[in-house]
Amino acid sequence: MTKKSFRLGEIATALGAELKGDPDLEVTGLATLQAAIPGQISFLANPSYAKYLANTQASAVIMSPAAAGDSETNVLLLDNPYLGYARLSHWFDPEPVAQPGIHPAAVVDPDARVADTASIGPNVVIEAGVVVGEQVVIGAGSVIGARAQIGAGTVIRPRVTLAHDVVLGQRCHILSGAVIGSDGFGFANEKGVWQRIAQLGRVVLGDDVEVGANTTIDRGALDDTLIGDGVKLDNLIQIAHNVQIGDHSAMAAMVGIAGSTRIGRHCVFGGASGVAGHLEIADQVHLTGMTLVTGDIRESGVYSSGTSADTNRQWRKNAVRFRQLDDLARRIRDLEKKSKAEAKQDDGN
Repeated sequence: MTKKSFRLGEIATALGAELKGDPDLEVTGLATLQAAIPGQISFLANPSYAKYLANTQASAVIMSPAAAGDSETNVLLLDNPYLGYARLSHWFDPEPVAQPGIHPAAVVDPDARVADTASIGPNVVIEAGVVVGEQVVIGAGSVIGARAQIGAGTVIRPRVTLAHDVVLGQRCHILSGAVIGSDGFGFANEKGVWQRIAQLGRVVLGDDVEVGANTTIDRGALDDTLIGDGVKLDNLIQIAHNVQIGDHSAMAAMVGIAGSTRIGRHCVFGGASGVAGHLEIADQVHLTGMTLVTGDIRESGVYSSGTSADTNRQWRKNAVRFRQLDDLARRIRDLEKKSKAEAKQDDGN
């Protein structure tokens, strides 16, 4: 692997940062404040890591003007240093660059249309009617179902499955093991026996969507399952049929969304959150980890449910008290009624 090297001045220019230091300093890597060695650049975004700043071996640091203080030695000043780190991380990404072409071991139906600039890995299967856009990368062992459409610049990692008629926008990133367009969980009950319902809708992803490893998105029963522009889904997420997720929402690992729920724009769901089916979630709703939503959320804000871990002894006590809540509530209401009646009687006297 060729070692990458960049001048500090060109990094500052690309990030739109104010540079205090040597613009000709050569930067060869990116690391944390604790692990950095001379020649590497680091960043300070979380104030709790400021304690490592004094002893870091990094040759330069990206930080906010407030955190930098009077420092004038090889500092790149940005209002959002974490964003600067995010952008710079791609400069040092060691992932091999995919080369255009179709691997001899791939199976591509003659009726599929694959752009000349696309890269199709070994053992990929592309079925009839598929359209693969410019500079698309499809990793080894992936299966692209009939009539699926993949927008320009999208990257599909190894072992991804796109079912028939799935539509991916431009610059999407689909990680290994993801299944997009699987059948939704639809069954009708006839005298205790479940009868399968054909799932006739599609899955449609907007532009710049990320789907994590082993995440599943079910196709719609009749209407499409819709994932908006810029949505970011972590690993091991389940999105059920006919769900709609608004633009630029993000969900951490193990979130589950039941069928036909509509989620607004710019929502953030913490890990292992769950949302019941047929609900409406407003824009800019933030669910903290393991929150369970069973009713509509009509207003933006932060929502939580569940309790944090405690010692088993204390948890058992609280569990007993929880079962007593209804009885306690009834007793309180009775006492309030009795108190009001006594107060009314005293006023009458």
